[in-house]
Amino acid sequence: MAEAKRQQAPITGARGAHIVVIEGRYYDDLNDMLRNGATAAIHAAGATAEVITVPGALEIPVAMAIRAQQEPKPDGFVALGVVIRGETTHYDIVSVQANRALIDYATNHAMPFGNAILTVENEAQAEARANPAKGDKGGDAARAALTLVSLKRGAAR
Repeated sequence: MAEAKRQQAPITGARGAHIVVIEGRYYDDLNDMLRNGATAAIHAAGATAEVITVPGALEIPVAMAIRAQQEPKPDGFVALGVVIRGETTHYDIVSVQANRALIDYATNHAMPFGNAILTVENEAQAEARANPAKGDKGGDAARAALTLVSLKRGAAR
C-alpha cells in the first residue's frame, strides 16, 4: 500500500502557538524518532514545543488533562507512543483505551490534538512509521495539531 502524501504547504496560522508533546516513553529509540519528527514540524511552523514524558500510552490522556489546566495554557497537544502487539490482550486494551480517552478529551474541550500513538505488529513496522526520514508519524501528528490550532484561530492554514 502506498504511503499517503504529506501536507506540503506551510501551516502559517499556528505561528506562535505553544504545543505540548506528551510521549509515552516505552521504546526509547522509537520515541526519539517520533519526538524528533514532531518537534521539527512544530518549530517549522513557528510554534514552540514543550515535551512531557510519561511511562506509557495509557498515561498520555491523564497527562493531557492535567497539563491542559496549567499555565501557560497550551494551544494544542501531540500524543506520541508505540504499542507493539504481544502475546496477551494488553495491546488491545492499551491501543483502544488510550486513543478513546484522547479523542474524547480533545473533542469535549475543542482542544487541537494530533495523535501518533503507533499501534503495530512489530518493531520493524514501528521504526518505518516513527523514523522522520520514512513515515514521520510524529511530524504528521504535529502538523495535524497545528492545522487544528489554525482552524481554532479562524485561519485557513
